[in-house]
Amino acid sequence: MIPKNNQIKLVKIRMTSKIGLKHIHAIAPYVGGRPISEVAREYGLDESKIVKLASNENPLGMPKSAQDAMLKAASDLGRYPDSNGFELKNVLAARLGVPTDWITLGNGSNDILELAARAVAQAGDEVIFSKHAFAVYPLATQAVGAKAVEVPATAIYGHDLPAMLAAIKLSGDKAKLVFVANPNNPTGSYLPAKEIEDFLAAVPPNVVVVLDEAYNEYLSPEQRYDAIAWVKRFPNMILSRSFSKAYGLAGLRIGYGVAQPHLTDLLNRIRQPFNVNSLAQAAAIAAFQDKEFLQQGFELNRAGYIQLTKAFDELGLKYLPSAGNFVLVKVGDDDQAGARINLALLKRGIIVRPVGNYGLPQWLRISIGLPEENAAFIDALKAILA
Repeated sequence: MIPKNNQIKLVKIRMTSKIGLKHIHAIAPYVGGRPISEVAREYGLDESKIVKLASNENPLGMPKSAQDAMLKAASDLGRYPDSNGFELKNVLAARLGVPTDWITLGNGSNDILELAARAVAQAGDEVIFSKHAFAVYPLATQAVGAKAVEVPATAIYGHDLPAMLAAIKLSGDKAKLVFVANPNNPTGSYLPAKEIEDFLAAVPPNVVVVLDEAYNEYLSPEQRYDAIAWVKRFPNMILSRSFSKAYGLAGLRIGYGVAQPHLTDLLNRIRQPFNVNSLAQAAAIAAFQDKEFLQQGFELNRAGYIQLTKAFDELGLKYLPSAGNFVLVKVGDDDQAGARINLALLKRGIIVRPVGNYGLPQWLRISIGLPEENAAFIDALKAILA
C-alpha cells in the first residue's frame, strides 16, 4: 500500500531530524534588521519613503574615496583576491604600529569573533560573555559545541567585569574564551580604559579575551584609549574592529583582528583562504585613510544623538547613554511594548530594531541616521504614543 502524502512527509521529517549535531540544531539563527524592500512589499509602502534605522549602518553610506577604489578594482575581478591582504595589512600596520603578521582580515568583524571561538574552544569548554551583549557571542559558542556562560549585566545594562572575572575563576580550567564589547551592542554601554586594563591583567594567560570594538570610532575624545598597547602587553588578547559602521562598508563585509602572532597563526589556519574579496580590500584601504569622511560621520552621529535623546526627554521616555551610533529607548512597561511599537512604526515606513531576543522586550534600538531620518522617526513615534 502506498502511503498518503502526509505520511511520506512525516517519514521525511523523522529521517532528517536525525541529521546534524545536537548543538547545531539548538542554534537560533541570527536575524538582522529587516530590509527596506521586504517592509515595502509587506505593508504596501513606497521604498523611497521608508526610513531604516535598524542596523547601525552609516547614514552617509560609502565614502566616495572607497567607491572610486572599488570601481578600479572591479576591472580585475576575474582573478582571486589576495588571500593574505598584503596592501590592506600594510596600511593597517602602519597606522596601528604593529607588524603585519599581527593582523587577521575577516569577512566582517563577525568573522573574527567566530574564528576566535573555533580556534580556542570546543565541547566541554566554557565561553564567557555578558547578558545583553552582541547576539553573535552565544551563536559562535554554540557552533563549536562549547558551553555559553552568560554573566548578569550591571544595573545600567553594561558589562560587569568583576563578575565576569569571578565566572572565569569559578570555571576552573574550563574557561577558554571571553568576549568583551566596548561600546556594547545593543545597549551602547561604555567601559572606562582602567576597568578594561585591570580586567585584562587579572584574566589567566590561558584564557583568550576578545575585545570587540566595532563601534570604537564613535567614542568621544575623552573616552578613547590605546587598545593596541594592550595587545602588545597581553599575549592572550584579540582586538576586533569593523569597517561596517564608521567607514560605511557594511555591504562589503570586512573587518580585522589584531593579536600577537601565536594567535593570528591559529586564526589564519582556520579562516577561509579568500574570506575577504578584492572589492572589500580596495574599499577598506581607501576608507581607512579617509579621515575627512570619518570626522564627518562622527560629527553627524553626535548631532543625531542629541536630536534623538532630546525628543526622548520631551516624551518622558527612558533611554540608555550610548557611546555607539545608536540609542536604546524604553517604549513601554509591558513585555509586548517593543514588539507593539515596532509594528506600528513599520506600518508607517520606519524600520528600527526590537531587542526582545536580547532580553529587553520593552526597548527598541534606534540607529542614528541623517537629521531628516531621525525627524521622521520622532514624528512617527510621537503619533504612535499619542
